Amino acid sequence: MGEDDLQVFTEIKIRPKSCKTVFSSDTITAKKKPLLSFHFSGIRVGSSQLKSRENALMKRFLMLLLCFGSLFSLFTSCNAADTLTITEALRDGDTILSAGGMFELGFFSLGNSNSRYLGIWYKKISNRTFVWVANRNAPLNSTSGMLQVSSDGILQLLSDDGDTIWSSSSVSLRNIAPVAQLLDNGNLVVRDERSTDKQTFIWQSFDYPGDTFLPGMKLGKDLVTGVDRRWLSWKSLDDPSPGRYTAWMDTNGFPQIFVGEGEDLYLRFGPWNGQRFSGMPNLRANPTSVNVFVLNQREIYYSYEIDSSIISRIYMNPEGGVARMNWVNHTQSWFPVLTLAPIDSCSAYGLCGPYATCNPNSFPVCSCMGGFEPKRPEEWNVAYWSSGCLRRTPLDCGNDGFRRISGVKLPDTRHSWFNLSMTLGECEMACKMNCSCVAYANIDIRNGGSGCLLWFDELMDIRDYDETQDLYIRMAVSELTSLTTPESGSSKKKQMIIAFVSTSLCLVLVGLSLAIYARSKKKRSYMNRQDINVDSVNEGRKEDAELPSFRLSKIAKATSNFSITNKLGEGGFGPVYKGVLDDGQEIAVKRLSQTSTQGIDEFKNEIRCIAKLQHRNLVKLLGYCIRGDELMLIYEYMANKSLDLIIFDERQSSMLDWPQRFRIIHGIARGLLYLHQDSRLRVIHRDLKAGNILLDYDMNPKISDFGLARRFKGYETEAKTNKVVGSYGYISPEYAVHGLFSVKSDVFSFGVLVLEIVSGKKNRGFSHEEHSDNLLGHAWRLYKEDRSLELASSQIRDKCIDSELLRSIHIGLLCVQQHAEDRPSMASVVVMLDNESTLPPPKQPAFFTQLSLHENNAINTLAPTQISIDDATITLLDAR
Repeated sequence: MGEDDLQVFTEIKIRPKSCKTVFSSDTITAKKKPLLSFHFSGIRVGSSQLKSRENALMKRFLMLLLCFGSLFSLFTSCNAADTLTITEALRDGDTILSAGGMFELGFFSLGNSNSRYLGIWYKKISNRTFVWVANRNAPLNSTSGMLQVSSDGILQLLSDDGDTIWSSSSVSLRNIAPVAQLLDNGNLVVRDERSTDKQTFIWQSFDYPGDTFLPGMKLGKDLVTGVDRRWLSWKSLDDPSPGRYTAWMDTNGFPQIFVGEGEDLYLRFGPWNGQRFSGMPNLRANPTSVNVFVLNQREIYYSYEIDSSIISRIYMNPEGGVARMNWVNHTQSWFPVLTLAPIDSCSAYGLCGPYATCNPNSFPVCSCMGGFEPKRPEEWNVAYWSSGCLRRTPLDCGNDGFRRISGVKLPDTRHSWFNLSMTLGECEMACKMNCSCVAYANIDIRNGGSGCLLWFDELMDIRDYDETQDLYIRMAVSELTSLTTPESGSSKKKQMIIAFVSTSLCLVLVGLSLAIYARSKKKRSYMNRQDINVDSVNEGRKEDAELPSFRLSKIAKATSNFSITNKLGEGGFGPVYKGVLDDGQEIAVKRLSQTSTQGIDEFKNEIRCIAKLQHRNLVKLLGYCIRGDELMLIYEYMANKSLDLIIFDERQSSMLDWPQRFRIIHGIARGLLYLHQDSRLRVIHRDLKAGNILLDYDMNPKISDFGLARRFKGYETEAKTNKVVGSYGYISPEYAVHGLFSVKSDVFSFGVLVLEIVSGKKNRGFSHEEHSDNLLGHAWRLYKEDRSLELASSQIRDKCIDSELLRSIHIGLLCVQQHAEDRPSMASVVVMLDNESTLPPPKQPAFFTQLSLHENNAINTLAPTQISIDDATITLLDAR
């Protein structure tokens, strides 16, 4: 090329994916790394041809600038950190960050899947937690996805071939300047940039919640636009497609919240009472959060606000459990501070049918309300209550009265009428004048009560709760008389009988009072001799960390003064109560019973064993309380209670699929390994069973109840006792017969537990139509016949991984072998669970067949026992 020739050197650089695509030149600089950049190396023109080529040069230069301008508008991605305009595109690998840096929008995959999703997650926390997914029903199959904003205000997610995978709306708008923006509350919005109202949105992700409910979100309906904001669980932890559970605000009658499982109603939260939804006693305002309920002609919704210094979300897991969770920086994890949908025996909608109440602390849980009787007694006799109850005495319109009931969740309000301004007296009159009205109540319990709520259909889904809102039920006058005053006879004989019975009862009560007083006095003397305090518990060793002590007043307040509605169950140690501390933390309080004969030893033993042990698969002891005769242990609260309540219940067992059961087996094994080998103390549990495995909110297992545990020194491996303790069906043979216990005793119990988790059957009481073997013998028989898969519960048989299932059964059989030396250690068990190595063949298990009554008596004769009966497991902490 000659000196006078025109030389134009243009360099095009292609850089890796990033947030922006901008130009790099001598005069244009990039804000961020570009996908494409153009660089002018230079223009050199010979002097002799400058004049002759001046016009051509200018034309070419202008054309070049025009091409660059077109490419600039085509490839630019985003012009600001938190926004996306119509001239930009967000590609896989790019992200948008909210202004305060709290949330991030981008593409991601879950688990081992190659599917790509567009979603929003927390940016400021280490544990990536997703709060919203756009294309949850239509994942991308490659990393070539792209998000754009159309000129008519629609967000579009495009595949590599230009197909629309997901779009925000089908309604197009004209004459707008749309821009998408990720707000610092986690809301992705599309707004008109020309509008001066920055709070009016063309579209927002908050209108389409997933499994996460963020502060400022609304659950309910916009009556103007028709938007129904529903809350949908994920299908699984690694699959964001819509799962089985949906929560919505039902606006038929007075608004209330339902949770549905598919087409079936699963849970119901009753009407708003001015402070919270009826039947949600945990949903109380506190210094850090405020509940909001709006009911007007434009919209009906529930929302909540929280202190800006707290990172919080309400989360619905794939199994329908709902809890408010706060991020704890110290532990770098989510902490459930409030369980909104506790699952218990009364959770299911309409379990007891109309005009019946459900009490999870009673047996049976269902009972007819006063003045009502079972509609179909034969069904009630077999614990099938859905037909409910009916009136003993028909109503006589105009001559009826009303019975006041308190301490219950208000009935289903879908067939109700309401008025927000009426008084309670006006409400009663309105119900009395309408013969179809069956009950009434105030709407708002604040300031003495206000508003009127009338029911016009059968009263459905009532349960006992610690509620102060009164319900007035229409009753025949004769029923009101019988319910409020005892029936009286006209004869003196009947009066004498009543007087005699009353006097006898008084004498009995006085006698009982004196006996209880004498026993408590003796108990106090015994406790003083034992010197129950933290120093004796820690055995005076200064190196032991002091366990926090709670004031009795604080525990009483947390448990509503040990209210019966907070009672979770009861065992040999005493009752267990659920409580909520002032900071919102949920706790379980194990209170020593005044009549317990084992409690003091257990109290000391639990503190000695658990206080120094910290493992994710051990229940956490938070502290203790000692005040006079009162001895209490305070634990972390386990939302899903104990394992036995799930795996041995036909309905509840469907909550646990095979991956969850396999994870539970893993967790128990790791917890035992920690106790036997990795902790600073070698601890043998001695009462490992399904009732002592608690499940947290995410179904993670935690070993509990260390009242019978024994600590060993590092060189000790076994011990002998004349006092055999534990539970039938889980005790190893050498322990039951000879009193010898070691780590291999826990291994035996673990093996039984594995087979129970797989089969969904109890070892104790197991029966089979073809033989008299117990569960261990049945598993052994199937193993020898190469039919081990038949042991699996019907709930998991068609959905499990055969190799994992067979391996678990094999390991379970290795753990229950007759001789302790043949059983593997827990370290070996963990390795066998984690690897696909070849397993040794198991030998015949101990207790091959069910023990006869004679054999049981023989064992009792050989070793005096204090056996905890597994059938009597309580809800949370199963003491003996």
